[in-house]
Amino acid sequence: MGQRQTQLLQEQIRHELYIRAGIDTVYYYVTQPDRWPEWHPCSLRADTGLGGSLPAGHRFSETMDLLGVQIPMSYRVLVAQFPKEFKAVFSSAALDGSIHYQLSKQGDGTLLQRTLAFSSDLHLSGLRPRMEQLSAQALGNLKQRLEAAAG
Repeated sequence: MGQRQTQLLQEQIRHELYIRAGIDTVYYYVTQPDRWPEWHPCSLRADTGLGGSLPAGHRFSETMDLLGVQIPMSYRVLVAQFPKEFKAVFSSAALDGSIHYQLSKQGDGTLLQRTLAFSSDLHLSGLRPRMEQLSAQALGNLKQRLEAAAG
């Protein structure tokens, strides 16, 4: 992982949102990559080999749709600190990077910060704006699902 030699593109996309659901519920849901396809439009499928939230050190794979192309991704969980933080690094033929979730209890809900950092040595025109749009859509979907489940 992280084997990019010449990095023509290095990006970071950060979103923060309030979710009317308990911090435990939010943490458990976002730390189960096999459930990402339920709310993230790029995630086609993920194979974790486990049920439930993933521990630090665990490796898993995901197939994602990147600008209309199915890309196999390899991940390793770096941080899994229930219920406050989860970070995984990823690599693929197109992108290397990390996905980082930081959670804090706020009133009856959860403040979620999601940071996607990625680099590529491919010149993928329109990648950043598309990733920003899809990240915002994914978090909107996540908020909707978790708040509906919380009642």
